[in-house]
Amino acid sequence: MVDGFIVGMQILLAFVGVYQFLISVFGLTRKHKEQRVAPRKSFAILVAAHNEEQVVGALIDNLKHLNYPKELYDIFVICDNCTDGTADVVRSHGVRACIRTHPSLRGKGYAIEWMLSELWKMPRVYDAVVMFDADNLVDTDFLQHMNADLCEGKQVIQGYLDTKNPKDSWVTAAYGITYWYCNRLWQLSRRNLGMANFLGGTGMCFESRLLREMGWGATSLVEDLEFTMRCIQRGIHPVLNYEAKVFDEKPITFRASARQRLRWMQGHFHVARRFFFPLLWQSIRERNFVKFDAALYSASVYNVLLGFLLTSLLWGDYILPAKNAFVSMYEYLPAWVVIAAMGMAVIQFPAALLLERVRSWKMYMHLLTLPFFLLSWLPITCYAFFTQNNKQWSHTQHTRVIRLEDVQSKQAG
Repeated sequence: MVDGFIVGMQILLAFVGVYQFLISVFGLTRKHKEQRVAPRKSFAILVAAHNEEQVVGALIDNLKHLNYPKELYDIFVICDNCTDGTADVVRSHGVRACIRTHPSLRGKGYAIEWMLSELWKMPRVYDAVVMFDADNLVDTDFLQHMNADLCEGKQVIQGYLDTKNPKDSWVTAAYGITYWYCNRLWQLSRRNLGMANFLGGTGMCFESRLLREMGWGATSLVEDLEFTMRCIQRGIHPVLNYEAKVFDEKPITFRASARQRLRWMQGHFHVARRFFFPLLWQSIRERNFVKFDAALYSASVYNVLLGFLLTSLLWGDYILPAKNAFVSMYEYLPAWVVIAAMGMAVIQFPAALLLERVRSWKMYMHLLTLPFFLLSWLPITCYAFFTQNNKQWSHTQHTRVIRLEDVQSKQAG
């Protein structure tokens, strides 16, 4: 009975792994070539900031020099529960600082919801809303790409997420490699298949009319994933723009990274509980593959948890000197199948670096430390499961003052 359950769970995890590998194959080529469109759409750029006085100035300077008519976009910085000089820095750069103070409703989701309600009261009506984090840097053609997609009828658009400090430590290198992998073999593959992409928390663009109709309503610890699922439920597919790049600062230390990822996983469990079964039933009833894919992704946090528990159980069983008490699926498979499965898992990350034309040999060397980062997701997810009712938002401190030209010169090198 127990052996059947273990083998059944392993088969389920293997199905998910093979499914994602098959999806990733469609990211090997880039089909979409964007047509340039004359600037027509107007944008409200919202920057979420909590105690970001060290980095927000660089982003504002970056945004003020976008390759887009200045009369077609305005910048609003949400100074959310700030206790430092963020608002003063924003004002010194000639940009509107929108002060929000709320002792209990803390976090980016609540800040965005508040800012949107303020935005709708303003006399100017914008065609779209773009959202960034205060630690970001943005490609100068970002709004050009958003304008083109909006003119094609897209309603929710996700830019290409990159890291601005991948060489700071082995942890930031792991983030960078993971982002390149996700952009190419998760996001682009789904774009090529005409499926829904997943929002990444920054570099997001929304048609204003849709936001007014839906409301934000995403206040969990992973407001981006929550809003993604709400869109897919309504038949709206977020789409990736591969050319519109956003550079995000990542934690340098493992401790800060673990704290950030714990928050993500706690929020992901909330989203899974809320959306998995409704999306799954909708996908079956409507025969909708996109909703099935979204349901599967919403439950991926449980896949990680289950993988951790099964791995711990089986390895513990093998280590104990007594006769093995449990049976593994791999005992019934020929060795070449196991080797092939491991090869498929390993090859995807170096393949992503090659496909993304990463030139830095240091990033390829960090493939050796990447497994430690990936394995650390297992205990983090397990701990998140038992603390998932903790909805307290925690701030990730950002200190790396880097300019866009610095990031671009390092990439070119």
